[in-house]
Amino acid sequence: MTSEARRTPHAPRHAPELRAAARHIGRRRFLTVTGAAAALAFAVGLPAAGTASATEIDARHITDDPFTLGVASGDPLPGSVLLWTRLAPAPYQPDGGLPAGRVTVHWELAHDEQFRRIARRGAATAHPEFQHAVHVEVNHLAADRVFHYRFRVGDWVSETGRTRTAPLPGSAVDTLTLAAVSCQAYHEGHFTPYAHLAADPDVDVVFHLGDYLYEYAVSAVGGARNYTDRTLPAVFNRETMTLEDYRLRYSLYKTDPDLRAAHAAHPFVVTWDDHETENNYAGDTPENNVPPEEFLLRRAAAYRAYWEHQPLRRPQQPSGPDMQLYRRLHWGTLAQFDVLDTRQYRTNQIYDGSQVPGPEVDDPTRTMTGETQERWLLDGWRDSRALWNVVPQQVVFSQRKFDRVEPSRVSMDAWDGYRASRRRVLDGADAAGIENLMVLTGDVHVGYAFDIKDDFADPASRTRGTEIVATSVTSGKDGADRPGNWATYMAANPHLKFYNGRRGYVNITLGRQQARADFKTVPYVTRPGAPVTTVASFVTEAGDPGLKPA
Repeated sequence: MTSEARRTPHAPRHAPELRAAARHIGRRRFLTVTGAAAALAFAVGLPAAGTASATEIDARHITDDPFTLGVASGDPLPGSVLLWTRLAPAPYQPDGGLPAGRVTVHWELAHDEQFRRIARRGAATAHPEFQHAVHVEVNHLAADRVFHYRFRVGDWVSETGRTRTAPLPGSAVDTLTLAAVSCQAYHEGHFTPYAHLAADPDVDVVFHLGDYLYEYAVSAVGGARNYTDRTLPAVFNRETMTLEDYRLRYSLYKTDPDLRAAHAAHPFVVTWDDHETENNYAGDTPENNVPPEEFLLRRAAAYRAYWEHQPLRRPQQPSGPDMQLYRRLHWGTLAQFDVLDTRQYRTNQIYDGSQVPGPEVDDPTRTMTGETQERWLLDGWRDSRALWNVVPQQVVFSQRKFDRVEPSRVSMDAWDGYRASRRRVLDGADAAGIENLMVLTGDVHVGYAFDIKDDFADPASRTRGTEIVATSVTSGKDGADRPGNWATYMAANPHLKFYNGRRGYVNITLGRQQARADFKTVPYVTRPGAPVTTVASFVTEAGDPGLKPA
């Protein structure tokens, strides 16, 4: 995939006074336990003095495995891969089990799993300011190739990861298989879908559509996991608020063996939703009634921890409470991916939850993406030469009525609460001549397949594209094949072609003639070991949008 994120910087949108106030809170808390971490959340790079220039840790003194959080890769480009790991010999301790010093991490990238044919090797520095995480951008590689990678610290060697480069720009690629996942509340079940995804040899890249982490407390028994062989530390049994809290929560998630296996098996392209920071936040507005400067401090902590723990490139590194996560990737001429952020720049929801829409949803000043990101999306479509234009994003794009009666309630958190914003996006796609639009969505803990209509009020109106909604990995616990509202939703939304409430993921194969979506589910996640089943498959033809059973 070629990337264009660094070409369109999104300037920080907060008033200098607000950012200064948030920094002031961090300084005032410097004498508290979390004060230094709060201030650190606002740091852009490494401090000029202090721990960044401290003596390097002798790797021979690291007596426990530092690779407890596994390895990952992300955002594949035609000549480059991004490799990630974080050193944490004691992952459930605030310092990860390492003192505040620098560690040299050696890495290798090979053409074969046995590392007999080395493509590149080098060394990176793991700094304590970034919780000893490393992001290695390996460049000057051959396009459209599979590679294997690993890290070494002293005598410790990580597990082996598998990644790949994207095809060259302009190359006529025949096929791409991606997986879409979302919503993985640790306390609501085992990450079994990831075990099956890790074992799938056909997947080229995984798109994570948000809610990678949940801010809610995790009990000593792991919530619905109901552990009997371990007791989780009390540090997890509280809501994440500080940089230390968020870092520890990522440590909990990334020690899960199924999530580790999926990251090692495939490169990920990640975007967030709300729970990586706080439920239902919108821009500067928190869910709870706290001052915006206090929420910005929390947001800065959440964003920094997110970047530290995800395989993201340098343009995505946050600056305080601002982080440009939207970016554009390509897979030859087959596909263009416009990865959106519908959380950081949105207008506040009219109402948290569902209600009958009023005139506010058609207010042109209300936005889901912010003006800059919307313009970037539409400009990118005008320049696109891809067969499939895919939009990985967070919340349901298509109209989704909750009732059979009129007027029906809809979700104010989804695009139904921002109809003018949705209309501009659809009009922009039309003006750019986009014929094969596909929206990828997470958030709602169910699997959906929608036809995107030009006018959702008229089922006979033109079909503009396809929306594939990936169910959750665990959120919602076991779920059901047909939730209680299944019949109502299917009747109230004629453009809804599929609805399933089990946990799992979806595989999407893009080809020159058609795209195919295979919905994969497991029967339970509240206990381990569930099998996986393909419960439904749909195709949409290139040049003739509309879902048909495969």
